[in-house]
Amino acid sequence: MFDFAPAPGASKAQTYDALIEAADALTQGEPDRVANMANVAALLGEFLPDCNWTGFYRLVDGELVLGPFVGRPACIRIPIGVGVCGAAAKGETQLVEDVHAFSGHIACDARSRSELVVPVVRGGNVVAVIDLDSPDLARFDAEDRAGIERLAAILSERI
Repeated sequence: MFDFAPAPGASKAQTYDALIEAADALTQGEPDRVANMANVAALLGEFLPDCNWTGFYRLVDGELVLGPFVGRPACIRIPIGVGVCGAAAKGETQLVEDVHAFSGHIACDARSRSELVVPVVRGGNVVAVIDLDSPDLARFDAEDRAGIERLAAILSERI
């Protein structure tokens, strides 16, 4: 039985270290990419406060397709270059303090007010994005970006 959770009172840096350690432990040696995404989506939901959606979109046949997540039902398909996820699928992390100010934002959950989307790159190609939404304005910062980018690097060969 696994009992991965952030330590009470942990700093953001300590929380990301623990999250990445847990994700590494759960995905190391597991060849099923969907199972790995599912466990990591659950970890993200457990470790990161003030998020109303944590999960993955996979790049399939030139578009993003919904993968494992924690949260309300979401958009199933997103074209590359459309919305925050579609912008990240071009290969660059998107840290958006106010999604309503982001041109072309796709509102899958009307409660979302800020978003962080990090591409997962394998062999120079984006294979998925990690998507985090929050009902709070400016929920995500440079420390979140760095933590999720570290996570994406570990997952690049596992999802």
